[in-house]
Amino acid sequence: MAHASFKGLRVLSLESRRAKEVEKLIRTYGGEAIVVPSMREIGLESNEAALEFAAGLLRGDYDLIIFLTGVGVRTLLNVVQERFDREEFLAALRNVKIAARGAKPATALRELKIPVHVVSEEPSTWREMLQAIDAKYGDSLAQMNVVLQEYGASNPELLTELSGRCQSLAKVPVYQWALPEDLQPLREAVSGLLNGSIDVVLFMTAVQVIHLFQVAEQMGVADQLPEALQSIVILSIGPTTSEELAHYEIQPDFEPSRPKMGFLVNEAAQYSVRLREEKRNRRIEGVIAETVEAEETPKSVRRVAPSTPTMAGFRDGLAQIDFLHEISSRIAAADSLHLVLDRIVSFISGVIPCDSCFIYVLEGDNLVMRASKNPHADLVDQIDIQIGQGVTGWVAKHRQPVALASGASNDPRFKAFKGLPEDHFEAMLCTPIMCAGRVVGVINLQHRLPYRHTTHEVRLLSTLGALVGAEIERARLETENAQLANRLETRKAVDRAKSILQRDLSLSEDEAYQMMHRESRQRRKSMREIADAILLSEELRRAQTTT
Repeated sequence: MAHASFKGLRVLSLESRRAKEVEKLIRTYGGEAIVVPSMREIGLESNEAALEFAAGLLRGDYDLIIFLTGVGVRTLLNVVQERFDREEFLAALRNVKIAARGAKPATALRELKIPVHVVSEEPSTWREMLQAIDAKYGDSLAQMNVVLQEYGASNPELLTELSGRCQSLAKVPVYQWALPEDLQPLREAVSGLLNGSIDVVLFMTAVQVIHLFQVAEQMGVADQLPEALQSIVILSIGPTTSEELAHYEIQPDFEPSRPKMGFLVNEAAQYSVRLREEKRNRRIEGVIAETVEAEETPKSVRRVAPSTPTMAGFRDGLAQIDFLHEISSRIAAADSLHLVLDRIVSFISGVIPCDSCFIYVLEGDNLVMRASKNPHADLVDQIDIQIGQGVTGWVAKHRQPVALASGASNDPRFKAFKGLPEDHFEAMLCTPIMCAGRVVGVINLQHRLPYRHTTHEVRLLSTLGALVGAEIERARLETENAQLANRLETRKAVDRAKSILQRDLSLSEDEAYQMMHRESRQRRKSMREIADAILLSEELRRAQTTT
């Protein structure tokens, strides 16, 4: 076996969950570690699917449960035990057939003393999972009600194959993937790949590939990235990740002999120096080979199987129907204006990652900032812009989106606001929020670094503006109605309290009001609270009199 050493090569890893471990491994093998988290797990907007699954399991509705991840096992249990008894739920799991995709979910299940009847073999893609289930249950699967624990996003290929084999199939999502909150390290990684300052890239999941290219697309360099990667050593953890790379027309140099992080880093250290020289020499000579020749491939490294341009099951969450379902479910919640706006900001930031996101709502002749991605408690509800003022006001007046790739503050329409650090950002995208043919607000996205928005992103944000316009208007009107109703109730309470003071203290209406006003200022209580105290005292007095 060749000596394992990177010999000072600059090795990029996009690992998030085990970032410290992979960084230590790279350094142990003599590499310069550049570890940039590319993803984060976030909870779902609603856990209803998991809770419905638990209820069905307790009723005995299911025959086979398929767990795809260890994190999914633990997350599902945490969600379920908030409403159901933990031990009853675990006992119900022990009474059904259990399949696990590889060692991690199997280990998590066995820690809970849940028997595992089927475990897929390495590399534990959905294909190995399906083969293991077929081998165990065969034709009897046709009489089974099956549940699939999902992670990140649906795998349409696995769902299609399973639904054709079993009596019924339900899916239970427990978490989803999102880009990191701070995208700057990923942008710097993309720049490093383009300028040749990175020698080796380790891809450990298909999502890392997707997110790397998503950020590259935001930067306007997605078309340049595959070309740059041709002179860099590319390692893939296994077939699913290789398929995702093939989607971008990238052929990895090899997969490790086992789909494990330790094997990947060790074998990368053994062969990366030679592979890097070969690839760069070919590039210099103008003869770029798509793969390493068979006789040059290390025998301990399994060749990459032919890839197909599949989406590897990770892009299903971006399909049109899921997009519409996601935004409509947030709209259908019928919450207060600020909660609706906060949810919209969260959704937009996930669909089009940005450094800041503001929503301005038209109230009278002014646009008032009602929501912000970044904490601005002192500015939300305080900053207002006249129609036509600044880029945001121009968008509201002309009902047209504006995309500024750089130097946003130099645009002649720009207006700065004191205390708003985002005014120093470089790039900006604004689109109007429409309802019934009129503007009801503006969505404003900003980026710290220069960024050219794609036509797709501009259209997507415009579509969001059209989708959420009616809901923002509804929430605004309901909030106004609630405030009016509250003012009316306050006025009624104050009038009743004044009448009591007039009767008991022989005061005029004005004197009674002034007395309440003084109490309000001295005690630092609202007039409603003073009135409620007087009314409560009156009710207690009457109760004592009747007894």
